[in-house]
Amino acid sequence: MSDANHAPVPPPLDDRDGTIWLDGRLVPWREARLHVLSHGLHYGGSVFEGERVYGGRVFKLHEHSLRLVASAREMGFALPWNADELDAATREVVAVAGLAEGYVRPVAWRGSDTLRLVARDSSVHVAIAAWPWPQVFASGPRGIRLRTSRWRRPAPDTAPVRAKTAALYALGSLAGQEAEEAGSDDALLLDHRGRLAEATGANLFLVVDGALHTPPPECVLDGITRRTVIALAHGLGLTVVERHLDPAELSRADEVFLTGTAYEVQPVTAVDALEYPIGEVTSALVEAYARTVREPSPDLTSEAAPAVASESG
Repeated sequence: MSDANHAPVPPPLDDRDGTIWLDGRLVPWREARLHVLSHGLHYGGSVFEGERVYGGRVFKLHEHSLRLVASAREMGFALPWNADELDAATREVVAVAGLAEGYVRPVAWRGSDTLRLVARDSSVHVAIAAWPWPQVFASGPRGIRLRTSRWRRPAPDTAPVRAKTAALYALGSLAGQEAEEAGSDDALLLDHRGRLAEATGANLFLVVDGALHTPPPECVLDGITRRTVIALAHGLGLTVVERHLDPAELSRADEVFLTGTAYEVQPVTAVDALEYPIGEVTSALVEAYARTVREPSPDLTSEAAPAVASESG
């Protein structure tokens, strides 16, 4: 039901028409199921990706497929399909769905062979689903408000921080829920040492005196969107510095924004009591990213991450 004051409510994700790629074949959407005693459901061992479709093409598909394979390896299991095969399956799912603008969710998990905590020989399952997803900035960028969370990102030697895994996203879920309950749009998490880390699922950038400053990806993912934006910033002649950032440095920032597949380049207009404009640097990167994702160039599978300056601290 919808009216002038309420947007249409989409159907739940388990009750939709269409097909999902599951373990090598397309199955009806409602039949893409897993058993309640699946190992990945109980112990947080699933890995996943979030991908965006622009003009019928998945942006940087191969990089996402490679990261899914690497995340599984980090979590101690191997996928039955390699990155090239996952690319082909994803393109098939998008084509069958007839998506021009959409979101793709590949996910892999250990099956229901055993609930023994150590399940080295358990079967591994992979699914890929895709559905429509409108542009985030259809009417221009809008800022969001962040609230600093009590939850912190773990140290690299205490958790599999290089994996995009459900085990780590539990922290983001808790932090985001608390932020929304307090009236904010998203949460800002610090790292284990009390330094700025990221939002619930997006990388953080501060604009200070015209230069971009971003935490090094030590306890957070080095996001694909993050790397893309760093390259775009260099193309615009901007300086990018990776360094440890204390929360007090938020008061020095002229602009703040987040990057991620869902957020794209997301302006931040407030962090706790501090407020920021949607400035020229953020706006330029919003526009540059919007152009880039629709360029017809192929995925750059061997593209090296652009160099950034670094500082200790």
